[in-house]
Amino acid sequence: MSLSEKAIKKLYYQENLSAADVGKKLGVSSWAVLSFMKRKNLRRRSFSEANAVVFNSKSLSFSAKKKLSFFEKELKIAGIMLYWAEGSKSLNGFSSVDFCNSDSRMIRLFLEFLRKICGVDEERLRVHLYCYADQDIAEIKKYWANLTKIPLSQFVKPYIRKDFSIEKKREMKYGLAHIRYSDKKLLLQINKWIEEMVNNRVGTEVDKPDSL
Repeated sequence: MSLSEKAIKKLYYQENLSAADVGKKLGVSSWAVLSFMKRKNLRRRSFSEANAVVFNSKSLSFSAKKKLSFFEKELKIAGIMLYWAEGSKSLNGFSSVDFCNSDSRMIRLFLEFLRKICGVDEERLRVHLYCYADQDIAEIKKYWANLTKIPLSQFVKPYIRKDFSIEKKREMKYGLAHIRYSDKKLLLQINKWIEEMVNNRVGTEVDKPDSL
């Protein structure tokens, strides 16, 4: 395929390839592609549009299971609801799946959801702990490593709080654990599942309070 308006329109606009990928297809440099587009007054993507193309072209790091057994359907619902209540849903800045809690049962259940329903890559799982200064950090890390089956090499540097009350420490004997997975596409998928479930159960409109 030679460098032509027809080829550019097919590859750049219809197939949403980047200028670099168009160049590879046509056997020329990305600079040659962009120079040709400039001469022909062909519109280039904006910075945000170009980023979107790169993002969409990235392969998935997870493989969400589609055919679910009865128990897997229950697990999916539990995982979705847990994340709706305790997970970070923000898409601003560095977006990643981030679920936090001090309850070991919730952490284990959410990890089961990630592993069995979302099919995540184990090597991309990270644990970020929130602890108190007078706690045994090494023992807490071992506790969460045994519970989550995530190796200590995948634990990031813990946040250690120096000012705290005794009551708070009692509430979180093993600190607070963040389970993180750095893939924006998985965050988008979980957010989509949340929206679908909420819309199916309670509708899309917010109830208005009764007038006084």
